[in-house]
Amino acid sequence: MFANVPNPIPARMKGLNRAEICDVNFTEFVKAWDGQRQARPAPGEAILDGSALDAQGFRDLFESQLVSRHLDLMARVLRVQNKVFYTIGSSGHEGNAMVARAARHTDPAFLHYRSGGFMAERFRKLPGMDPIMDSALSFAASKDDPASGGRHKVWGSKPLWVLPQTSTIASHLPKALGTAVAIEAGKRLGTQLPVPDDSIAICSFGDASANHATAQTAFNAASWTAYQKLPAPVLFVCEDNGIGISVKTPTGWIAESMRNRPDLDYFFADGLDLAAGYGQVQAAVEHCRRTRRPTFLHLRTTRIMGHAGTDFEIEWRSVEELCAVEASDPLLRSAAIAIESGLMSKDEVLELYEATRRKCFAAAEEADRRPKLDSLADVVAPLAPYTPAKVQAEAERTDYADRRLAAFGSEAKLPENQPPRHLAIQINQALHDIFAKYPDTLLFGEDVAQKGGVYTVTKGLQKAFGPRRVFNTLLDETMILGMAQGFANMGMLPIPEIQYLAYFHNACDQIRGEAASLQFFSNNQYANPMVVRIAGLGYQRGFGGHFHNDNSITALRDIPGLVVGCPSRGDDAATMLRTLTALSKVDGRVSVFLEPIALYMTKDLYEAGDGQWLTTYPAPGEAMTLGEGREYLPENGGNGDDLVIFTYGNGVPMSLRAARRIEQKHGWKARVVDLRWLVPLNEQYIREQARTAKRILIVDEGRHSAGVGEGVLTAIAEGGYGARPFQRVVGADTYTPLAGAAFLVIPADDDIVAAADRLA
Repeated sequence: MFANVPNPIPARMKGLNRAEICDVNFTEFVKAWDGQRQARPAPGEAILDGSALDAQGFRDLFESQLVSRHLDLMARVLRVQNKVFYTIGSSGHEGNAMVARAARHTDPAFLHYRSGGFMAERFRKLPGMDPIMDSALSFAASKDDPASGGRHKVWGSKPLWVLPQTSTIASHLPKALGTAVAIEAGKRLGTQLPVPDDSIAICSFGDASANHATAQTAFNAASWTAYQKLPAPVLFVCEDNGIGISVKTPTGWIAESMRNRPDLDYFFADGLDLAAGYGQVQAAVEHCRRTRRPTFLHLRTTRIMGHAGTDFEIEWRSVEELCAVEASDPLLRSAAIAIESGLMSKDEVLELYEATRRKCFAAAEEADRRPKLDSLADVVAPLAPYTPAKVQAEAERTDYADRRLAAFGSEAKLPENQPPRHLAIQINQALHDIFAKYPDTLLFGEDVAQKGGVYTVTKGLQKAFGPRRVFNTLLDETMILGMAQGFANMGMLPIPEIQYLAYFHNACDQIRGEAASLQFFSNNQYANPMVVRIAGLGYQRGFGGHFHNDNSITALRDIPGLVVGCPSRGDDAATMLRTLTALSKVDGRVSVFLEPIALYMTKDLYEAGDGQWLTTYPAPGEAMTLGEGREYLPENGGNGDDLVIFTYGNGVPMSLRAARRIEQKHGWKARVVDLRWLVPLNEQYIREQARTAKRILIVDEGRHSAGVGEGVLTAIAEGGYGARPFQRVVGADTYTPLAGAAFLVIPADDDIVAAADRLA
């Protein structure tokens, strides 16, 4: 591609790895350069005629490119010495430094793992920061790593507004778009944003990742938003190197598939040539900032080394192809520009190159001497922060009486002054309460606005608080949860709704891989506080099948750091929501509020008309402690030690009905324990309840395998009470069928009684 590039041949490759070849190529290229030189440009003059990049800007970018390159070379060398633990490099992508230069350090950035150039350049935005040492600490997995505290090699920086990503394959695009939408929403709501009002969100990714369903959902949602004339200032930066690990992207595919996409504004820039490419990069950034429209920057790059240190390309790419790739190295072009423009001599280029190498290796050696994470406590410290006293105080805070009164209309209409109501009504009242308490709360999802949700749980919220705070989204769970992360990034409290539990599985990674992991991978510098409402579980009559009667909560239980609460009655729902929102506000936590659909409208417990499953609304100031369960003692007195039934959700009223029958049949006094908190399970509480039990029943409406019941049983056994006679009543390991057949695969009252019979 460039003139005067040495032509590597197999003999020359012998005994050298790809990193060493690229290193040698640069030195040989500079030494062999024999073109004509121009007069040295002044700092503010164009680096080359017709370029939008001035000489000082070029010098800065070239230095950033060299920092990125030598961090890669250092990683490849020191990995074999066990001093570095990450070798996915940025070589060939150093042109992304142009994006950092054209943008601001207050533009939230969600970066591809080949963003070394971007990071090195963004570090220039604030004085006193050292991209080399910070990066070396991350490569070395040092406890002193300012990005993640040694938990992963991530590109991240709190002061530079780079939110840490792990090895992302498009999963960060929805939250980048969500952040862009949140910037605009915050302005409309008058929220105090943590970034300037005209900020844009930047998101970089590879050409292979652009094909991922999660990327496509972000592109579609961006277009969908812009089509409605709603601002969404996100800059999608596709770093197109033509290959994904070993799978080649069809020539022209990114341009063909993206440049004519409606309401997604397309720009192309040559990331291999700073002088030629900077103008279009700058134009894309300025367009996004000015128009507030989603913008797609197609940045030409290359990958001049293997995907990672273990990728031996010579085994699957021809020598000729590898030579062509090496000839397209953007650092060769930058060296040529530096010399041709008269800005630097060949000796000055080589000295800068070697000086940068020395700095990177010196930083790496220093990083290797720094402390590492050496205990489990250190590792998990930022995963699930919890300050109980502060959370409880926030949940019980009542200094918003005026806003509360305005929301409900009058003293007489306050929910605590109403007669007992069922679960759906009390959740609705609690949401009104929370919206009055926290003016930065937003609720959104499918059908939640005018309709008030499929089950009218959010009815009246939009009327009370307006369409800026309660609104419908497109039918895309991935984007709903991505948007929630965006609002959380911008300091608001999102309450997204996933219409059915089965729909969550489509978008699980937005919580598992993104929202719930952010505190861990940023060492608690960033958080995604949110309360995700999910309607689910079984027992819904007249409308069902797998997607509407899903009883599988295993995917939720597997997410580190997540909190899952599941109320079975209205007063519990209100106090639990108060605690969950306080947990988000105080400790930045991600939680799921799992709402049993079949109990939404339930009024009766033992017989029709008894109204025993209606509850009064808890007065302001009442809140439920995280992990706190509820015990139902026998109706006719006693402590219920004859039989302790552990359950949750729909299992609570079922177990209470069964307990009455069991006492009549066996004479046992039964105590029903509603766990209420499913993740994490309060193991100490479970053991305390099991300690006095003569017999134990676990009623778990989830499935036999990997259900909540397994965790309950494990807690009991590990507490030393495993010798107690016990039975599990659980759902079958099957999908839920339609109509009456659904009740063949989930527990029923009779199954609980039958299990007690077996204990007898």
